[in-house]
Amino acid sequence: MNETTKQEIISMRKQGMGYMKIGQLLGISHNTVRSFCSRNRIGLSSNTVNCKECGKVIKVAPKHKSKKFCSDSCRIKWWNSNQDKVNKKAVYEFACAYCGVEFTAYGNNKRKYCSHACYIKARYRGGGACDE
Repeated sequence: MNETTKQEIISMRKQGMGYMKIGQLLGISHNTVRSFCSRNRIGLSSNTVNCKECGKVIKVAPKHKSKKFCSDSCRIKWWNSNQDKVNKKAVYEFACAYCGVEFTAYGNNKRKYCSHACYIKARYRGGGACDE
């Protein structure tokens, strides 16, 4: 393998190409490409992003979905403190099956009641008006 082929393998690998694709383009075996890359420690290039909550550096592999948080605890902390910045797409509007009050619910498209009190009253025939 000559120097130009080696340089081409390195550049193609850093662009995110796999062993099979590189082998096909250069006309060599994918096993040759794989062994060259493993001997010379040539991996796919990885991007880095910072956690939106704590700023910790997160490595993101190519062709993978970009991460925004380093952990679930950071994600939950950010979510709770930035409700105004969250683009809520799953907001549903309903009318309570017991009292008829219109309400919205986030993330649950099967809600029937506006509150637990209305559910209890409907379930156990408690009667009376809804408090909420």
